[in-house]
Amino acid sequence: MSAVTGKCLCGACTFELSGAHNFIGHCHCDSCRRATSSPMTTFIGHPDGAWRWTGTAPRLFESSPGNTRGFCGDCGSPMMFAAARFPGETHFYAALLDDPTAVEPKAQYHADERLPWMPALEALPEE
Repeated sequence: MSAVTGKCLCGACTFELSGAHNFIGHCHCDSCRRATSSPMTTFIGHPDGAWRWTGTAPRLFESSPGNTRGFCGDCGSPMMFAAARFPGETHFYAALLDDPTAVEPKAQYHADERLPWMPALEALPEE
């Protein structure tokens, strides 16, 4: 598997993920929704030691005990999530990839917190 790359909105924070991912999935939890200002987020769980910052490293914020979120210090884009309960891996936001079609989610997490209008998205008119 070849490396995938990504960046924040302004391009200051860039990263590269090498090798196989641990998982790719959608998270519906309240904390992730608030951190990304979106109804859900899609994470790539990647093993530590198989990724690197290729640009400016993000600023870190401990969002709750044992949970660290990284964001670009210039534009504010969320970059990553790491938790003590997931040792040895870091979660990157799939929407930041230079080619987001390079990954495909295979699971959903915290579906019990999914917003009730999320399943109806395909029924909405496309404008």
